Amino acid sequence: MTENVIETKGLTVYYGRQRGILNVDLTVQKGEVYGFLGPNGAGKTTTQRALLDVIRPVSGQAWLFGLDCQKEGVTARQRVGYLPGELSLYENMKAYQFFDTVEAMRGKNGDKSYREAICQRLNLDTGRKIREYSRGNKQKVGVVVAFMNKPDLLILDEPTSGLDPLVQQTVLELVREAKADGRTVFFSSHILSEVQEVCDRVGIIRDGQLVATERVETLIKQQFKRLRLSFGALPPADAFALDGVTETARDEQSVTLEIRENLNGVLRTAVTYHVLDIDTIPVTLEEVFLAYYGGK
Repeated sequence: MTENVIETKGLTVYYGRQRGILNVDLTVQKGEVYGFLGPNGAGKTTTQRALLDVIRPVSGQAWLFGLDCQKEGVTARQRVGYLPGELSLYENMKAYQFFDTVEAMRGKNGDKSYREAICQRLNLDTGRKIREYSRGNKQKVGVVVAFMNKPDLLILDEPTSGLDPLVQQTVLELVREAKADGRTVFFSSHILSEVQEVCDRVGIIRDGQLVATERVETLIKQQFKRLRLSFGALPPADAFALDGVTETARDEQSVTLEIRENLNGVLRTAVTYHVLDIDTIPVTLEEVFLAYYGGK
C-alpha cells in the first residue's frame, strides 16, 4: 500500500469574504516529486500555508505523514524542509550563524558536511552577513535551509526564483537527489519546463480549485496531439474542418494539425491525399497549462 505523505480532503480557506482555496483534495505519495501549478493568486501558497498550519482552514482537513496538520503539526513539521516564496531572513546574521540557529530551533544536529557541500555547489559564501547578499544569494540561503537536514518532505515554493540558470540546474539536481533518497518533494513553480523536467505528477490549481491531477507524461499525452502530415497532393484548406481539429500551419507539402478529438477522421481524410509522412510534434506542459487557463 502506497503511503501518502501529504493528504487533504475538502480543504477550504477564506480570507474574509475572499476565497483562497475551495474543497482541495490532493494526495502526494512517498518518494515522488509532485508539481503544483497555477498562476499568481490561484491558491498555491495558500495550500502550502494550510499544510504547515500557518493559516487555518474554515473547513476540510490536511495531514502530513498521517498526522493532523493542526492537532499534530509540531511533530509533523519536524520532518519538513520548507522554502517559502516570500523569504524572510535575519539580515544581521552571517549565513552560517543563521544555519546554526535554524538547526538549534529544529532540535536536530544536521550533517554539517552535507550543509557545506550544498553551499559549495551553490557557490555561497557563508561568512558574509545576509543583508550584504544579492537577491539570488538570499534565495540560496533559503535553499540550504530547506535541504540541509535531509528532511523526509520538502515543500518548495518557487525554489529557483532569482537564481541564474546554472544555479537553477543545481537546485533541480538537489530535488532529483532527494527523490533518489526516497524522500518526497512538493514543488510549486511557474517555470513549467522545470516541473516537466523533475516532477512525477502535477496538480493544476485554478481559482482556488484543483482542476487536474495527473502524471506529467499522461497529462501531456491526453490533452491534444500535434501532427505534421506531408502529402503528395496538398489537401484543400477546408479538408480537415472536423470537430476537435485545428489546422495551425501549412506549406507547399505539409499541413500541421492540433487534434483534440476525431483522430480517426483525420486519418481517413489524409489517406485520400496520398500521405508521404507523419511527424508527431511534442506538446509541452506549458501548452497544456495554458489550455486549462483559456490559452490557445
